[in-house]
Amino acid sequence: MKQIMNNSEMKEIDRHTIEEIGIPSIVLMERAALSVVEELEKKIKLTDTILCVCGTGNNGGDGIGIARILHQRGYQVAIWILGDKNNCTNETKQQYQIARKIGVKFEDKKETWEYTIIVDAIFGVGLTRDISGIYKDCIEQINREKHWVCAVDIPSGICGNTGKVQHTAIKADITVTFGYWKLGLLLYPGAEYAGKVIVTDVGFDIGNVNTEFNRFLYDREDIIRLLPKRKEYSNKGTYGKVLVIAGSKNMSGACFLSAKAAYRTGAGLVRIVTPEENRIIMQTSLPEAVLDTYKMETFEEDYKRIEKYIIESDSIVIGPGMGKGREAEKLLQLVLKNSKVPTVVDADALYLLVKLGKIPPYQKEKSCQWDIPKHFILTPHRKELAMLLGNKITVEEICEDFLSILSLCSNNPGIVVLKDARTVVLKEKQCYVNTSGNNGMATAGAGDVLTGIIAGLAGQGLSPFCAATLGVYLHGVAGDRISSTKGRYSLLAEDIIEGIIDILAHPYDAFKNNISFPD
Repeated sequence: MKQIMNNSEMKEIDRHTIEEIGIPSIVLMERAALSVVEELEKKIKLTDTILCVCGTGNNGGDGIGIARILHQRGYQVAIWILGDKNNCTNETKQQYQIARKIGVKFEDKKETWEYTIIVDAIFGVGLTRDISGIYKDCIEQINREKHWVCAVDIPSGICGNTGKVQHTAIKADITVTFGYWKLGLLLYPGAEYAGKVIVTDVGFDIGNVNTEFNRFLYDREDIIRLLPKRKEYSNKGTYGKVLVIAGSKNMSGACFLSAKAAYRTGAGLVRIVTPEENRIIMQTSLPEAVLDTYKMETFEEDYKRIEKYIIESDSIVIGPGMGKGREAEKLLQLVLKNSKVPTVVDADALYLLVKLGKIPPYQKEKSCQWDIPKHFILTPHRKELAMLLGNKITVEEICEDFLSILSLCSNNPGIVVLKDARTVVLKEKQCYVNTSGNNGMATAGAGDVLTGIIAGLAGQGLSPFCAATLGVYLHGVAGDRISSTKGRYSLLAEDIIEGIIDILAHPYDAFKNNISFPD
């Protein structure tokens, strides 16, 4: 598990480390420069020509330090400082003077084509304005000439809080960032501009620095750390009873995908509740599931039986392919009344929550309290999130700054899983940003697989938040695994389930240290 910071938090960590811990700023700068050089040396050769393009802030000071260390190690390197040297920070002036004294070459370049490697140290994470003038011209020239580019801390022109492009931005092959992940390196389009991201330890001390949200991401060891353990002495009841209320007439696929994914994630028993029209399809495609169907003409009789299943379950899925009719509405009301376990609410059930008044429209002037249980896991995509917010915020606005928009939900009960290229899971002030998955998973049914994975993990005893975050990560890792053999163009939702099988059959190396996880 790795922490993620925004601009203001990194600024405070920097200040705390320098002023309260007592590590001089120039020492941190030197460590940062050395860490970038160590990564560069995995790529560059002595025959390469390297240009460090530096601004006048501390990011530029990092770049000058990088050039000086490379020069001392025998590489062909030059420095191009953009902007007025008189406006350099004290640390950058100090780096400039040292580099001058040991003979590093300084250029006043208008062209960069003769260099094979570019080090981008123009702007750091604190950039808030659009780029223009000589900075814009330089960045566009670097991008046009297609050098191999290493960005220092963040590609110049990328907003550290949102990942937005500030009019123009460096397109890097790698980004070496310091101390912690930055939001702008994870959120799109910043993630595309950053290339491969390497986080290095330069000696920051987080101390008691307050963060607005506890933001974090997983790596692959976390699958082993958090996955429910299998017991030698056990039976199907040990691993949870998952209830999947899904599907409608001519819409059985979503039901099948959710139920099968729950089984493949380790659930002991999956019960499906779906219309009678789906009986033959479900019995044929997933005979392992316990099937119970309802008919429109006998729905009132079926109602009591379904209520019993809800009470007996360890986790519940409701919504995929369910439709928005009277029966679907009544089923959701039944779940709202009786569910005491982690409940994944997806697709049509999200619409019905709004219709039933459980999620009042968002009002900027006052907080609207959602009337849902705290163990509910809502899984909207961007358009559905706009609906949950009463369509007072457009999909386009969500795309512009979706993390800030999503934070509007943070004071409400329940957990929100906003499905996107960077899926985010939010519970109060805890925020998980997912880094697994690929564009091959942009296919119908992938969200239904996700609901089943989350419910399968929750049914085995994980807390709703842990099941949601691990489920999202596992879903993406499974998609990555299967796309490595089937490609991305041809990927189907059911293929992701094959990826789950492979991931769980070949767990990663044993972890060294246990970690605690918030409920």
